[in-house]
Amino acid sequence: MDRKPASADDVAAGTDPGLATTLIHHGYVPPAGFAAVMPGVHKASTVLFKDTAALRQRQWKDKTGYTYGLHGTPTTFTLEERLATLEGGRQTLLAPSGLAAITLVDAALLQQGDEVLLPDNVYGPSRDLARHELAAWGIAHRFYDPLDAEGLAALITPRTRLLWIEAAGSVTLEFPDLLGLIEQARQHPQLTIALDNTWGAGVAFNAFDLPGGMAVDVSVHALTKYPSGGGDVLMGSVTTHDEALHLKLKLAHMRLGLGVGANDVELVLRGLPTLALRYAAHDASARRIAQWLAQQPQVRQVLHPALPGSPGHEHWQAVSSAAAGLVSVVFAERYAAAQVDAFVDALQRFGIGYSWGGPMSLAVPYDVRGMRTLGGGHPSALVRLAIGLEDTDDLIADLQQALQALEGAA
Repeated sequence: MDRKPASADDVAAGTDPGLATTLIHHGYVPPAGFAAVMPGVHKASTVLFKDTAALRQRQWKDKTGYTYGLHGTPTTFTLEERLATLEGGRQTLLAPSGLAAITLVDAALLQQGDEVLLPDNVYGPSRDLARHELAAWGIAHRFYDPLDAEGLAALITPRTRLLWIEAAGSVTLEFPDLLGLIEQARQHPQLTIALDNTWGAGVAFNAFDLPGGMAVDVSVHALTKYPSGGGDVLMGSVTTHDEALHLKLKLAHMRLGLGVGANDVELVLRGLPTLALRYAAHDASARRIAQWLAQQPQVRQVLHPALPGSPGHEHWQAVSSAAAGLVSVVFAERYAAAQVDAFVDALQRFGIGYSWGGPMSLAVPYDVRGMRTLGGGHPSALVRLAIGLEDTDDLIADLQQALQALEGAA
């Protein structure tokens, strides 16, 4: 049986390798020049070198070559470069989830004796990370009001090394005084500013080129949400504009062994070309629904940064005209938590589940009082709606019938 083509070395040596050897060391190389709309998917742990000199000379820090699958492949490099363009930065690192991206920033930039400042409406797992792991490592944390830049200024001390900002805040969607917070932080050269930019998705505003010459140092993004767009990927990113800061993060990224699967990268790459279109569709539908909900007698307040009267609306206007498809609903005080749950259970077009950014609309009830540290009369019955890509009229009709269930559960 002919098991050729063998390699040139086999031919020269006059050997006839066995089947397994032939299949592993097959001599065929496909022709160069294949081009398609989507980039190819490269999967590898081991990366091969042509000789020991190449092995010793090649390095992984600047995308000039490949050393090991964990340090990058053509597929991951392509996504990183496209995300850097999306975010307005220069370099991007990938992480297994949005929370992993947050953890990378904390681990790379904080050490024993340092302090991190967190907005009171910070993403819940980030709050827990500070309270448990960071505290155990001797890193202190305090919370600040994201709408009060002057209040932030009073909290910054020489040991404060990292400031986290969320725009908009988790669940309650207050849009921070982004420009004011950055202005205060810039008066302290030791302070790095990190933004959770998942809500803005790189579409609502450029975090590295804000009005007045303002900019953050790090933009973290849960690619799980809008860049993926399918509700079937977990991934995060860390984007920077400063090369020295990027290298510091990249070295920590390597030491922590953070990697992502090639097939997940493929899905995010597939989602990016439609990101702006999808974001605009989520935005338009969410605004209609927010305005409709604000007119309903059962609703006390609608939280959506583009809605006048929503906390931080003016701060949002100062940096953006686009908004994500999240709407949080605070019901009238006469409704008990069980009635709010009945409203969620009655929804037919909304799935009940965490996350957002996919095609299906989602609803989750929250008791915000247990999610905040600072006082402020936070609601006990709030429902966050993630508006998907269904027909907006269908979603409004579903909300209308669910409001009847709210009344009937009294």
